[in-house]
Amino acid sequence: MLPSGRGGGAVSRWIFEPGHTEAEFRARHMMVTWVRGLFKDIHGRVELDWDRPLETTFRGEIDATKIWTGEPTRDAHLRSADFFDVEHHPRILFEGAAIERTGDMHAKAAVDLTIRGVTRPVILDIAYHGQWETPFWVGDENRGTMRRIGFAATTTINRHDFKVSWQDDLPGGGVVVSNEVTVTLDVEAINQDDLVRTGAIEQYRDQAGGAAAAG
Repeated sequence: MLPSGRGGGAVSRWIFEPGHTEAEFRARHMMVTWVRGLFKDIHGRVELDWDRPLETTFRGEIDATKIWTGEPTRDAHLRSADFFDVEHHPRILFEGAAIERTGDMHAKAAVDLTIRGVTRPVILDIAYHGQWETPFWVGDENRGTMRRIGFAATTTINRHDFKVSWQDDLPGGGVVVSNEVTVTLDVEAINQDDLVRTGAIEQYRDQAGGAAAAG
């Protein structure tokens, strides 16, 4: 999942940057075009050992109430019991681990995905986008640098497996909404030690059930 030989065997923790992490889904509409939706409020963490990339683990949660497709009426329908039922299931959860390295910068991961309270196993195809050292300022004060890493993960699920099952038929055997949905997760994560050192940890301390807590 990650290039080896960089960390001396130490496990490091990386905290999702929710402002630059998002999940997109894509479903066929009326058999002829695609509708895309977006979740932006995503919190979580990645734990990895640079020398043992297949021991990488991760977890996260998505605020399903903030779904956005660009059409308010459709968004309201997706929040309803016909689809995500956010009144009773406001969070989408995922937790998994790398299982197979498929290239220098690519891997597969096994994930337990929970939607509407239903948990199913899902396989993700993951691409690692690298690491960069970035500046961190508070006003005019230079607090130093923070290391960031990026990933993209893709999969296809059957929405009915998660009871997201509203449907209507079209003449000729068509359906209004496709059963299969393509999902893409883009993650930017910051090294937790750097968050602590720069004082930025206070902005992340409560994310993912305490994932960013120091110490």
